[in-house]
Amino acid sequence: MMKLILVSDVPDLGQEGDIVDVADGYGRNYLLPKRLAVKATAGALEDAERRVQARIEAQRKAKADAEGVAKSLVGTRVVLAAQAGDEGRLFGSVGVADVVEGIEKFTGVKLDRKTVRLEAAIKSIGLHEVQVVLHPDVQFPLTIDVIPA
Repeated sequence: MMKLILVSDVPDLGQEGDIVDVADGYGRNYLLPKRLAVKATAGALEDAERRVQARIEAQRKAKADAEGVAKSLVGTRVVLAAQAGDEGRLFGSVGVADVVEGIEKFTGVKLDRKTVRLEAAIKSIGLHEVQVVLHPDVQFPLTIDVIPA
């Protein structure tokens, strides 16, 4: 077995800064040549501890930022106008890009498209709920009110 420190995240093995025990061949033939890990020396162990602390601090800050955005959006109803027929069916549909654009226009908060979860495109007038996932621990529903344009 070989003791290594991961320099970057490796799926199914660990995250940057983690100290791992791997088979000699895996370390020598894959992790070290691809610069995904370094040998666990005394100096490298100190550097790994600093990396882990930096990663933890970055995760804490990302969660705090996400909670701040969530507080400004929770309970907000975003109104979107769309072309619709007499029965309330939309001529097109309202997708994730439309929802993100509407949130930005309505609240001034710019979200990434990947943070908005929409089960299916919205195809009718009325209230619809979308899930916003800003961080694995920060997610909330947001009400979208689609009105005829």
